[in-house]
Amino acid sequence: MAQSEFKVYRVRWLMLTVYMLIIAANQLLWITFAPVTGDAAKYYGVSDLKIGLLSMCFMVVFILFSIPASWIIDKYGIRIGVGIGALLTGVFGLLRGFTGTNYNLLLLAQTGIAVGQPFILNAITKMAARWFPIEERATAAGLGTMAMYVGILAGMTVTPFLTMSFGIDKMLDIYGIISIITAFIFIVLIKEGPPTAPCRPDQEERSLVFDGFKQTVRTKDFIWLMIIFFIGLGVFNSVTTWIEDILRPRGFSATQAGITGGLMIVGGVIGAMIIPILSDRRKKRIPFIILALIGSTIGLAGITFATNYWILLVSGAVLGFFLLSSGPIGFQYGAEITFPASEGTSNGMLLLMGQISGIAFIFGMDSFKSAVNGSMTRSLILMIALMVLSIIMSFRLKESTILSGEKEL
Repeated sequence: MAQSEFKVYRVRWLMLTVYMLIIAANQLLWITFAPVTGDAAKYYGVSDLKIGLLSMCFMVVFILFSIPASWIIDKYGIRIGVGIGALLTGVFGLLRGFTGTNYNLLLLAQTGIAVGQPFILNAITKMAARWFPIEERATAAGLGTMAMYVGILAGMTVTPFLTMSFGIDKMLDIYGIISIITAFIFIVLIKEGPPTAPCRPDQEERSLVFDGFKQTVRTKDFIWLMIIFFIGLGVFNSVTTWIEDILRPRGFSATQAGITGGLMIVGGVIGAMIIPILSDRRKKRIPFIILALIGSTIGLAGITFATNYWILLVSGAVLGFFLLSSGPIGFQYGAEITFPASEGTSNGMLLLMGQISGIAFIFGMDSFKSAVNGSMTRSLILMIALMVLSIIMSFRLKESTILSGEKEL
């Protein structure tokens, strides 16, 4: 076995923090209009559906740009790859404030931000591998993923307040300033990697995205993992999109639905801080993936059938805690089992699954809702069945041998 002694640098935490800031900023800009759909529709003189497209375009664009973004990240590194995403986020985030009431210009600016998203998100495990030793990588990926949830949570909670206080135009100006400052911080401070690798020399070599793609599709456990991500991220995207429509037929108010959705994100932030750390300390991935899927299914069942508000709140927190905490562990597990595929390739493919299923599940739930009262219970029951299927599939996964040192990375 290769020499296991190597040096890690404290600056890795600064690099991760800088990266987390641009992730949060990008997700903040993505979710901007979701909590103020009605106000935004009036301001721009368009339908609610067109306001929804401002968020939906991120999923469509991700599908188109995910593989090219992963290739650029793998070929040119974090500084250039993620730097492109940071620049697009900062520039187009700032330009949104200059679009006035012109919806078409706003959609163009929003699309520019959306193009930047895969350049940023597809590097989560790449950042962890470049700066952190193997026993800290799920933790680093967890913190990177947590930044996504923090950005979403900030957008959901702060946007209505800013809109009410200053109006949509000033709200966009404020977010534009935040985005350009965050992009500047990233571009100035980020470094490609430490002076020496935080791992054994034999753990550094990775293939580029197209060679890595061949490796991933030949790995049976990764195929199972992609299906699990397809289901899990599809559930999350569709439930957060339709939370008010899900709960309205049972007599819950828009405010109660908003609080439930917020608790899902808060639960996810907490889960992303706790579960990946436990996974690193126990040097296991599969037990925590299984636990997360079981907990998520229980939380989804509560969202589906709860008629008591407190049960609903607990269910939302449980769903977010387990479902969102499974993401970073899954990302790291995927990177470990698909060697020598690059981290950007495995990360990007898993996120791509979630974007495809997100679109399919969102439109599917709208199509299958009750014509009588708009209930989405049938769709939710189907998603519970899919989550049970994902639990069954998770028991077929084989534990990564990298953490235990049984396999040379």
